[in-house]
Amino acid sequence: MTAHGRFEVAQGRAQLVGEQAGHGPALVFLHAGVTDRRMWRAQLAAFAPSWRALAYDRRGFGETRGAPESFSHVDDLAAVLEALGERQAVLVGCSQGGRVALDFTLAHPGRVRGLVLVAPAVSGVAAPTPPAPEVARLHARIAEAEAGGDLERVNGLEAQLWLDGPGSPEGRVGGEARALFLEMNGAALRAASPGTEREPAPALPRLGEVGVPTRVLCGDRDLPHIQERCALLARSIPGAELHVLQGCAHLPNLEQPRAFEQQVRELLQRLDG
Repeated sequence: MTAHGRFEVAQGRAQLVGEQAGHGPALVFLHAGVTDRRMWRAQLAAFAPSWRALAYDRRGFGETRGAPESFSHVDDLAAVLEALGERQAVLVGCSQGGRVALDFTLAHPGRVRGLVLVAPAVSGVAAPTPPAPEVARLHARIAEAEAGGDLERVNGLEAQLWLDGPGSPEGRVGGEARALFLEMNGAALRAASPGTEREPAPALPRLGEVGVPTRVLCGDRDLPHIQERCALLARSIPGAELHVLQGCAHLPNLEQPRAFEQQVRELLQRLDG
């Protein structure tokens, strides 16, 4: 199916907004919790010649709007696929988007052809105690800015944490990537609450049930516990491959789009083999 442009999907009391490009089997990009669907625009264009590439804003992000309610990100993804007439898809999820991709795969195994998990969160995994010192320092500064109501400073510190990497100097990543991050995360920080997410069953004890080709990606400048988690995923998901991208942090597709896209293409080639 060939499709281009913006789409909207009604789900509960929300209107999920996304965009799509290209033709072929569905390739769904799921954004991080500090961005929105715009983080994937280069990838939608890159994969459109052979895939129906699509991305949408989850509740609380980007253009998606709705009244607060109890909701499920897994159900929202299912609603998007249903509305677009897609029975199956390859899922590419970054950070919280990776959590959604993994939870969806466990809930609907027959609907997923392959997975690319980019520095994913994992339901059922606790935050590290204590965090790495450089991470703890940034978290403390973010909490101080939040207490003072300085959202602009919160946004800048979160850019240092997630875009630059916690061990890197503030501003390591500049230009269009930084401007886009600040715009996306700034909108998320100002957004009204979408309601309460219905938490899925923990994925951690079920990783061995993932039965599709899986590639796990992370940057070597990402938070240390996220790098450790990616290694755990690669050991626990049958046949999964771990690839560490050098010189980038939590959002490698913004820093190194061509290298990132090559990693995705290699996973897609496994599906065609």
